[in-house]
Amino acid sequence: MNHPRIGIRPTIDGRWGGVRESLEAQTMNMAKSAAKLISENLRYPDGEPVEVVISPTTIGGGGEAAICEEYFAKENVVGTLTVTPCWCYGTETMDLNPNTIKAVWGFNGTERPGAVYLAAVMAAYAQRGLPAFSIYGTEVQDKDGSGITKDVEKKILDFARAAVGVGIMKNKSYVNIGAVSMGIAGSVVNVDFLQKYLGMRTEWVDMTEVLRRINLEIYDPEEYKKALAWVKEYCKEGYDTNAGKQFPEVITKSRFVPDDKQWEFCVKHALIVRDILYGNPKLNDLGWHEEALGRNAIAGGFQGQRMWTDWLPNADFTEAIMASGFNWNGKKMPTPFATENDTLNGVAMMFGWLSTGKAPIFSDVRTYWSPEAVKRVSGKELSGYAKNGIIHLINSGASCLDASAAAKDEKGNGTMKEWWNLTEADIKACCEATDWCRANYEYFRGGGFSSHFKTAAEMPVTMIRVNIVEGVGPTLQVIEGHTCVLDEAVHKTLDERTDRTWPTTWFAPKIGVGAADSVYNVMAKWGANHGATVEGHVGDRLLTLASMLRIPVAFHNVEEERIFRPHSFNGFGTADLEGQDYRACAYYGPLYK
Repeated sequence: MNHPRIGIRPTIDGRWGGVRESLEAQTMNMAKSAAKLISENLRYPDGEPVEVVISPTTIGGGGEAAICEEYFAKENVVGTLTVTPCWCYGTETMDLNPNTIKAVWGFNGTERPGAVYLAAVMAAYAQRGLPAFSIYGTEVQDKDGSGITKDVEKKILDFARAAVGVGIMKNKSYVNIGAVSMGIAGSVVNVDFLQKYLGMRTEWVDMTEVLRRINLEIYDPEEYKKALAWVKEYCKEGYDTNAGKQFPEVITKSRFVPDDKQWEFCVKHALIVRDILYGNPKLNDLGWHEEALGRNAIAGGFQGQRMWTDWLPNADFTEAIMASGFNWNGKKMPTPFATENDTLNGVAMMFGWLSTGKAPIFSDVRTYWSPEAVKRVSGKELSGYAKNGIIHLINSGASCLDASAAAKDEKGNGTMKEWWNLTEADIKACCEATDWCRANYEYFRGGGFSSHFKTAAEMPVTMIRVNIVEGVGPTLQVIEGHTCVLDEAVHKTLDERTDRTWPTTWFAPKIGVGAADSVYNVMAKWGANHGATVEGHVGDRLLTLASMLRIPVAFHNVEEERIFRPHSFNGFGTADLEGQDYRACAYYGPLYK
């Protein structure tokens, strides 16, 4: 995987003869402290620590700024963090590279005017049209300190995490297998959005390519045997909604793959889709040189309905296992992979995954249940996080298995973990919490299997959606809340009003903050029929990422004090932060315009 780096720029007062010499050690120690903080706390999506490089010299003027820039150009630097404890010459020391994302940490100490430089260089960045993040601690530190206060730590990490996410996406591909599913607008791929805002290539693969590879056996036969054996051991079959039904001929004659061969087909499908996205050197050994290369993917989606599912097993197993933090080979990096090729929700999954390292959940945003409606149909009242109402997140069996919340944290509570922290016990528990139900033949004539579970823990989560609005462009919705564990009788009553073969997550938004004034309005104002969800309250991380990409956030419930955007956004108004965000993003335009 590409490892974009954070570059640390230690700037300094350029006056030799006592001033500069007295500041060299402290300035470089600030840089080293910031580098250590980032590398010890952040990881790339592949689990490796984020790499940080420091300028080979402190920067007192334009000549040393050029030396730093030349060095960074060779080191795959995507974001620069300028640090200083002192006054420096703003326009002479600033990072002027339009292709890097910028932040400046000015030391808060009255004897050392790092904050004065910070203010001066922020003004310079605003005037030059280069948005930069301002990092200034709330507490005054002693003049010779180089430690990092907690509030500064958070801002440095938020900046670096989001900047690395921007770098990870750049020059990668979103792979669409198939086309538009059932008229869903999100699966009408917007290539301008992917190219200009995310720096990504768009790839298209016809669904017949999967059939070609199945029929010509273009997959690793040894891995296929391993995967099929794993499925037989860990993927137990569940409820069959088709049992005892008499189907019309249009359905019975559409069932192309026999029941006893469906798992074999689904496993081959999963292997092949992964290979299409990422490639596989084993295919090269088998003589399939072009196929071995893959598509340089970071995310993708599968159309499925209806041209595929009307006669072939659905892609639910593939979609669920791609997005999960494990498969038959053990723990693995999740792939944001969209059901029904909803690319905009696939991008939302990708944002959530890049912000957490955890598997993203793909769901229909299905139903708002008010407390009154729940009591009417179940005779019981909602309580706890669910007391103000809940939203039923459910999808056709394609949600990641991590969403069962069967993994355990250090206190024994159910949770979702970064994939690299999953244990063998976690993986086994997630498999045991999931059964695989045969697809409803009335909707999926070709059959297939859906992952079926309920999220069995109360966790902080964040629901995300990317939308495209004519006249505005891309926008982001971010709502924090909690998963809920309902009384079993209530769960059964509500869950079985829809397809009981699909995985369910009960979601209670955090209300009374920002735009989320009620659970009903979260549902009513949601921008599409799908949403992506990740574990943790990470709305602030997503807002920072969106600001780097110039995507305004239309609807969120993140507290104002947690919002971290470029300092120059304040020049677009401060009384209305949502309006400020829209105006700034409209003016600066997409990152790769």
